Amino acid sequence: MPQGARLPEPPLVVMPAVDATVLIAEDEERYAQGLKGPYRFGFNHGTDLGLDNSGVWHSLPGGDGVWRLAIECPGALSINFKFDAYVVPEGARVFVYNMEGSKLGAFTAESSVGQRTLGVSQLPGDRIIIEYHEPAAVAGQGQLHIGQVTHGYRDVFKYARDLGDSGPCNINVICPEGDDWRDQIRSVAIITVGGSGFCTGTLVNNCAQDSTPYFLTANHCLDPDVANWVFRFNWDSPVCDPTENGPIDQTVSGCELLVSSVGTDMAFLRLNSIPPEEYDVFYSGWDHGATPPDSVTCIHHPSGDIKKISHSNGPIVATNIDVGSGAADCWHVPSWDAGTTEPGSSGSGLWNPNKMLVGQLYGGAANCTNNVDDYYGRLDVSWPLLEEWLGTCGDTLGGFPGVITPIFFDAAVTSIANIPAFLCDIDSIAPAITLKNNGTVVLTAVTLTYGVVGGPSYVFGWTGSLQPEQTVNVSLPIIPIGTSGTNTITVTASGPNGNPDQVITNDAWTWEFTANHPGTSVTLLLTLDNFGSDVTWTLENDSSVVLGEGGPYANEPGIVDTVIFCLTNGCYTFTINDEFGDGICCTEGDGNYVIMDVDSVVLAESDGQYTFQNIDEFCLEVVGIAENDGAAELSVFPNPTNGLLNVRLSGADRIARLALIDGLGRVVIASGQVTGSTSAVLDLGGLATGVYSLVVDHAGGRLVKRIVVQR
Repeated sequence: MPQGARLPEPPLVVMPAVDATVLIAEDEERYAQGLKGPYRFGFNHGTDLGLDNSGVWHSLPGGDGVWRLAIECPGALSINFKFDAYVVPEGARVFVYNMEGSKLGAFTAESSVGQRTLGVSQLPGDRIIIEYHEPAAVAGQGQLHIGQVTHGYRDVFKYARDLGDSGPCNINVICPEGDDWRDQIRSVAIITVGGSGFCTGTLVNNCAQDSTPYFLTANHCLDPDVANWVFRFNWDSPVCDPTENGPIDQTVSGCELLVSSVGTDMAFLRLNSIPPEEYDVFYSGWDHGATPPDSVTCIHHPSGDIKKISHSNGPIVATNIDVGSGAADCWHVPSWDAGTTEPGSSGSGLWNPNKMLVGQLYGGAANCTNNVDDYYGRLDVSWPLLEEWLGTCGDTLGGFPGVITPIFFDAAVTSIANIPAFLCDIDSIAPAITLKNNGTVVLTAVTLTYGVVGGPSYVFGWTGSLQPEQTVNVSLPIIPIGTSGTNTITVTASGPNGNPDQVITNDAWTWEFTANHPGTSVTLLLTLDNFGSDVTWTLENDSSVVLGEGGPYANEPGIVDTVIFCLTNGCYTFTINDEFGDGICCTEGDGNYVIMDVDSVVLAESDGQYTFQNIDEFCLEVVGIAENDGAAELSVFPNPTNGLLNVRLSGADRIARLALIDGLGRVVIASGQVTGSTSAVLDLGGLATGVYSLVVDHAGGRLVKRIVVQR
């Protein structure tokens, strides 16, 4: 494990600034010509950073040494780099990590067998730390030198619908469109080409079926630095929609170019090492016959995005064409019926209906807005160059799963749905989950254990008939939320068909949501003047936490923005700004706003006649909390308080439960089962200045007090 948490900050090397706007403009001009790759995502900086002239060494107990160096690329969205000198003795290790705690490594002597260089894959962010751990027994034997650092100017890791930059018609491989292609999906990797570009390629089986890591991609992806390419496997979204990130650390570094051809745009490689067993890769089969398939499938990484799948349901035809890298014998895919390809898809495999490779992507015009005319170098024409490596065993060869342990029983939870990210005045949820059979036998029964973290667990027994690699949606019974504020629900699958689950790492899924209970809906109805671009607004609670904001808007007459908030007890400030200083009425249009509760009671309003700013304050009292109407009384002191708060209950035998709720409805202090006591002392010293609600439950009901914290 990296030791960075126990060591001082390492020396920092800052790379020169990069003009992403200029680089993206260059990229778009190139891609407009129909070239499918490599898809450029970064800018390469030449560097001279080594153990002898950069970083700092630290001595550890026992004589071991640690060398550390920090590298920053200002404004970068990711960083990767190349060791142009990589000699790591037995027992030594190299780690790379970013400021968010993501880590690559350990890289060891086995990471670069047979060569003295090593490419390292991307990590998100604009700063990385490199650590080299050298045992005392091999002190001074290591050699590390960084000759290239890549500034990532495209956000290939962003957490958005499509994660990267690919078009909206692309389909995640976990979606139903990928159900019949699970093996082939595991054979596909995204390639970091020359440090700054992306292509796609496929692991290929050979007649010996011995897990030799042969790899097929496109000739036009080749560059002089092919030996330091990095191959990332299984970068797949775990859910269909919305796209979520997958593992980024399943990489293999380095390869050897065995043969290539401009005439079919083919490049054939052998990876420097067999992907580890835990990657669970697949070696795709092939068909080098000359008969055009009547339908095809492509699995790829468009625009350097997370893995996608595309289908064409019609026949393909043979042709010879030049789409930018020389004339090549190709299979012509006239159109895609599902998905598409884009720059970055270059080199990705084309499979026939029998799940056999028949070619690799050369180029074409296809994209989400014009989904026609892609061209794949023909495997049957390339075959005389490939036969030496793949062997002679007929025109076709099926796929090979590699050296893996058979997995019979593996039930996985792959998503949680039917729970909005924000719940207003709702105290229960009815989760729906996606259950996937990752085993090789039909799944007939699974135990699902679920609940909100901090609350009780619930058990639901699912029964059915789920084929291997298939998914099913399961609706779970309603359960209470428990507390207001941020909550996390966890669903875990166990006992597939009454047997132990062989892969426990995919058993559980979590989902975070926010609940305001008690809470009530408050509506902002904002009518703008003709110049909405001047207008912005915020809604804050009495602790100055921004609960909502809007604008600027388009310059169109009569735009109406309706925003619904879920609020609880407390006071709020609505601030609206006009950059031009003429309000929203009346010179340039008839604008106004009103804020009202669910009973249409007006809490704040304005006719829009102000200059640069208008501020409204309003309060909500004891939303949704039933007051006690018995003999019990609640007293608190001091109130306001800047620290300790004394709580006294009279007229009741004891406090059963108490909670302090902030202006967002979140429980910030909770004390359950204060058995046998009619008093309590709360330490509010760590809370922000503001107004809170103290809720005390006892045998006869509930009491509420408004608490003010002042500093």
